[in-house]
Amino acid sequence: MRTRITLACTECKRRNYDTTKDKKTHPERVEMRKYCRFCKKHTLHKETK
Repeated sequence: MRTRITLACTECKRRNYDTTKDKKTHPERVEMRKYCRFCKKHTLHKETK
């Protein structure tokens, strides 16, 4: 079962992206490098609640 997660920028703390993940195969929190339109650059985005 895939659950919805929200990704937040680690620099400006804004929640930019919504995506899904499979909690059974990836129980840890997701970290991705994605573009932040507020910082205007690629930054690390972490899974939030």
